[in-house]
Amino acid sequence: LLYERHGDPAAVVQLKDLEVPKLGDCNVHVKMLAAPINPADINMIQGTYPLLSPLPAVGGNEGVGEVLEVGRRVTALKPGDWVIPADAGLGTWRTQGVFPEEMLLKVPSDIPVLCAATLSVNPCTAFRVLADFESLLPGDSVIQNAANSGVGQAVIQIARASGIKTINVVRDRPDLPKLVERLMALGADHVVTEEMLRKPEMKDIFKSIPRPRLALNCVGGKSTTEMLRHLQPKGTMVTYGGMAKQPVMVPVSAFIFRDIRLRGFWMTQWRKDHARDQESVAVMMDALCQLIHKGQLTAPACTEVPLQDYRAALEASMKPFVSSKQILLL
Repeated sequence: LLYERHGDPAAVVQLKDLEVPKLGDCNVHVKMLAAPINPADINMIQGTYPLLSPLPAVGGNEGVGEVLEVGRRVTALKPGDWVIPADAGLGTWRTQGVFPEEMLLKVPSDIPVLCAATLSVNPCTAFRVLADFESLLPGDSVIQNAANSGVGQAVIQIARASGIKTINVVRDRPDLPKLVERLMALGADHVVTEEMLRKPEMKDIFKSIPRPRLALNCVGGKSTTEMLRHLQPKGTMVTYGGMAKQPVMVPVSAFIFRDIRLRGFWMTQWRKDHARDQESVAVMMDALCQLIHKGQLTAPACTEVPLQDYRAALEASMKPFVSSKQILLL
């Protein structure tokens, strides 16, 4: 799936037949199996993301493929192995590709294909924001907005596996009870709407669990300000997205009297910073794959779409209140 200019994804993305390039000595020929449509993919096609691929570009930053053939200098991979992108910008919305070996990470081929296809962005983001900003212990709590997003669903499950309680904020919507039920089934401790954050009933939640030391924000605007009220003094709020396209507003008192810390996180930057530290990457991927093996981390709610129906999938992924990730089957 190729785009030659930036703009509305449903208009600029085209399905094109291309020759598969020749296999070089350090290259790997991969048959792609499945690739999701993420918000960052859409923003890259629109031309609004901080990282843009040179045009013409193949869409998609995430997915899983099976190795068909390797160049004669490739040592870490062999035919039959499953691989995911080691970094953003790979262009995963294609049936086959030839990539340099260092652009791929091997993953176990006995995990569900949808888990592997959605492993390199959201679960990694969830893992890092839970691990890198506060030392959380079993019994501690975390509050997050957009709890039904891909990252939100992964945060709930990873926190649950570590004994950390989650307070999950979602927007009010027509099918709210169904969404609450789904998040509770994943292991959420509390699910509240943005409106409830202001209500006195929030105090009841903190009778049974401590106030959070960590808030995870991917919305911005009012949702964030309301979430901050519930943080412990010296707590940290990490922003990793801005779905409301509004700034983060913080009362001065939160800084002066509660010494709240505000931090930011971008998975792409983390990968750049750790490009030479393969140990950290391996530890993270190993921990996530073990959770998948134990059934403690599942793929987000997904809709599987054949490649030729890509337009419908692109349009569906841009609708509001979508709790199901569109996955292209390649």
